[in-house]
Amino acid sequence: MASRPPAPGTFAAAIDRFLRFMAAERGASPLTLKSYREDLLQLEEFLQSASCHEPADASSALLRRFQNGLGAAGYAASTVARKLASMRSFYAFGQREGWVRANPAKPLRSPRRPRKLPKFLTGEEISALLAAPKPTAAGGLRDRAILELMYSAGVRVRELVGLDDGDLDLANGTVRVRGKGRRERLGIVGTHARTALRQWLAARPKPARAPAARSQPLFTNKFGGRLSVRGIARLLEKHLAAAGLGTRASPHTLRHSFATHLLDAGADIRSVQELLGHKSLVTTQIYTHVTTTRLREAFDKAHPRAK
Repeated sequence: MASRPPAPGTFAAAIDRFLRFMAAERGASPLTLKSYREDLLQLEEFLQSASCHEPADASSALLRRFQNGLGAAGYAASTVARKLASMRSFYAFGQREGWVRANPAKPLRSPRRPRKLPKFLTGEEISALLAAPKPTAAGGLRDRAILELMYSAGVRVRELVGLDDGDLDLANGTVRVRGKGRRERLGIVGTHARTALRQWLAARPKPARAPAARSQPLFTNKFGGRLSVRGIARLLEKHLAAAGLGTRASPHTLRHSFATHLLDAGADIRSVQELLGHKSLVTTQIYTHVTTTRLREAFDKAHPRAK
């Protein structure tokens, strides 16, 4: 008779081991780990209400009941899909540890999600935003360098704040970016971004205790420490207002604008995928829908026989 897999211990202990694994082995961000924990604690509460006290005892049928309950409670399809992904990853980890033989979440199908087209800024709006920081002090030079680099290389805000001096190669116009799952890629630093970065580096205040040259944070706050994600969001809000753009954009909007403008100008989608660091081409293809929609709008507006 086949032996029963070893017990995973308490649900809380299994969740903690899973989160440590995702952080150490998969490079999950703090925000992703927070979402995993919240999703799995909600699953634990449901399973225990159904008299299932060990995660290894959950069946696909029971997990499907949980999924259906989320839909009935009014959760958005995107939220349900995320919670299913958390369960699949958790039970895949259980297989790795040996406390489940098969992943009970694997047969569950994610709800179909309406695809939202990413928001982006037009070329004129980008120009206004990049001109907003005033290069009369180190803060303005830093902010212009940040915005220029985000638009030039299409980096995520968390990738940006993690950049060190050693990641930047101004001579060759590239920057080494560490993306999701610690995957590395090269971003392109255009002429305008290179000029802005050189000006910032020349004006950047020297920290009280200088780190090793290559590990010096590329972008620092007024205290000389590494700039935070929230700090980037605040400076963007400030310069959007100065450019007369209100709150139309987030840091990720610059990444969306980068991809959309490249495809609008005829860039190859595979190249855009590589520059964005997308693992799957499907993720990049959302930007082709943006450009197609814009072309359709232009056609309908200008072509004499469009309607």
